[in-house]
Amino acid sequence: MSRYCNYLGQIHGNGKEKAHKAMSELLEKILSKDNMNAAYKRVCANKGAGGVDDVTVEELGDYIKENWESIREQIRRREYRPQPVRRVEIPKPNGGVRKLGIPTVMDRVIQQGIVQIINPICEPLFSEWSYGFRPNRNCEMAVRQLLVYLNEGYEWIVDIDLERFFDNVPQDRLMSLVHDIIKDGDTESLIRKYLKAGVMTQQGYEKNKPRNTTGRQSVTASVKHHAERTGQGT
Repeated sequence: MSRYCNYLGQIHGNGKEKAHKAMSELLEKILSKDNMNAAYKRVCANKGAGGVDDVTVEELGDYIKENWESIREQIRRREYRPQPVRRVEIPKPNGGVRKLGIPTVMDRVIQQGIVQIINPICEPLFSEWSYGFRPNRNCEMAVRQLLVYLNEGYEWIVDIDLERFFDNVPQDRLMSLVHDIIKDGDTESLIRKYLKAGVMTQQGYEKNKPRNTTGRQSVTASVKHHAERTGQGT
């Protein structure tokens, strides 16, 4: 890991933060020094390519030192605008391509910060039998549960793949369910901006529906299970 990713003081607070009258306790938890430093370290550990601004993970520490205070205040004032994700097409083994969106490294830090605070809120809403996008759960656990069912006498296992699921989530309904869970206008506004950030292709900017990135997956999955438990799912 580079020296940038080992430095815990990149995202810091100051006297202005203490004097700031927080509009949103949840948003302040997201923007807190400890949470954002943890998000910064996670993004560095995951590495990955840069986004549309060409800032790399190795350059992230210097970028944060120069820009974080301004970005944090923009988020608080609901003035921050996430940059479009860079579209990359990955060939599929059976033909066709999988379209992925790569956010900028700074937006990945912010998204990771959101996930770290929202996950504990959403986790109690998950189905007991859900294993995707959850801490301390994985596909091997799902397979073991299937073996339990087989030993109990069940004979059918149904495998369903919803094509382009994250491309087709109704955003308004999604955000309505997000509101039911977190009830925080400032945080909801930030999440909605990420959903509407759009993509940058070789042909230029395109508006888009939510795509397959970490923060969006977490919120979408959490809301899906909330809908199941409250009877709002389809």
